[in-house]
Amino acid sequence: MPEARRIVFRMLECDKPIIARVNGHAVGLGATIALLCDIIIADDHAKIGDPHVNAGLVAGDGGALIWPQLIGFARAKEYLFTGDLMTAAEAERIGLINHVVPADQLDEKVYELARRLAAGAMRSIRWTKQAINIPLRQLAHSMMDLSLSLETHANLSRDHQEAVWAIAQKRRPNFTGR
Repeated sequence: MPEARRIVFRMLECDKPIIARVNGHAVGLGATIALLCDIIIADDHAKIGDPHVNAGLVAGDGGALIWPQLIGFARAKEYLFTGDLMTAAEAERIGLINHVVPADQLDEKVYELARRLAAGAMRSIRWTKQAINIPLRQLAHSMMDLSLSLETHANLSRDHQEAVWAIAQKRRPNFTGR
């Protein structure tokens, strides 16, 4: 949990633009890391989602922070409560990510954008990023400790134990809310 907290805050405090190159599935903390990036580009075979609840856990590692900011509370709640994965095309359509490209064009698209940003007014880009991230950093400071604490408690729950047993036994979990 401390490492997840460090990752979230370091990404929000980094003054350089971060481009996510999503080549495959971005799930759970992987989705959070991708979504905390400044620009997200995925290949057309990628899927993204946060299935913490399917393992009896809380999306406390940053999912509850970033998803509502990108797609609004109603959609974020649906995806975080169900743990459903979505295609990259759907993620682009609802504004969760910036671009979807064919897999063979992913590197070209990412590097083209990186070169464009590197050739830009870097000080202005950095300061713009700092200004944009002020509310995200404030929100992260207000919620990350509780979110991570709740995820830790969920890790000790019977529902999480049931999810682990169900995975081992290759069956669907039977959650009881405990």
